[in-house]
Amino acid sequence: MSNRRNVYFVVLPNMMALDIVGAAETLNFADDVFNIIYVGQSEEVKCSTGLVIGELSPLPEVIPSGSLVVLPGVSDSLVDFDNKAAEATIKWVKKLKPQVDNDELSIVCICSGALLAAKAGLLDNRKCTTHHEILDRLRDLSPLAKVKENLLFIEDKGVFTCAGIMAGIDLALSLVRKYCGDKVSMQVAREMVVYFPRNGKDNQVSPWLKFRHHHHPVIHRAQDAIVSHPENNWTLENLSREVHVSARHLSRLFNQYLNISVKEYHERMKLVLVDKHLNQGIKKEKAVILAGFNSVRQFKRAQERVASKDS
Repeated sequence: MSNRRNVYFVVLPNMMALDIVGAAETLNFADDVFNIIYVGQSEEVKCSTGLVIGELSPLPEVIPSGSLVVLPGVSDSLVDFDNKAAEATIKWVKKLKPQVDNDELSIVCICSGALLAAKAGLLDNRKCTTHHEILDRLRDLSPLAKVKENLLFIEDKGVFTCAGIMAGIDLALSLVRKYCGDKVSMQVAREMVVYFPRNGKDNQVSPWLKFRHHHHPVIHRAQDAIVSHPENNWTLENLSREVHVSARHLSRLFNQYLNISVKEYHERMKLVLVDKHLNQGIKKEKAVILAGFNSVRQFKRAQERVASKDS
């Protein structure tokens, strides 16, 4: 499809296999949105686990606007980023800087891939992060970078960086959310059995995906119905009819697996919808009504209940 977004995974010897396949599989689950292309200095590369990736395309001379370039991490960045293949790759990445600065393409760094971007000068005056064990090296390589600790991932002016390995999947899910929307990212997370997708800020969870840390199909169907239309009047009775179980059974499942009621879950999703409308510039009074609340007063009471329970 001509409208698919190109994603170039730059593959070097001894790259972490999970940095590559974890992010690639996540993007691949978003059907027909991302066109994944593996590129490198050689046609065949052996990864950190011994997995061999073959039929690599050469590093492209021209990259279409809107593309993503992914720089995965390596097993030993002191050695694996200090060789001819890495040096040639760094020179190639440097040439991308004008496109990145002009918001024509994005760089995605997984784990120590941030060091490669730093060597290419892409992190100067940008907020960034990486694996906690190499944060000081990142600072040394890019003194002008605004290195952040204790973050899973962060984006600044078209450059995405993350803490590494599993955080690469979190970052990839956030890219699915960015380019495909909340609904698709939720579907991808479910398909991958990742029910606790993490936000860029440590220990935070996407509110749309919160309370998905279970494998019960009935609850997921109920949650899908609510999330698809939070503004609807989802009573226990009409929701139970929607998922073809009794109201009593559905109530018991929510309390057993999520430790909250159907009403509370619905209320939380309506609060998330209000925030979404407000971020779109809709005035508060209208945002509240669009999300299914009867009034601003009812909305504030819901906020207080949730804040009290989460404190």
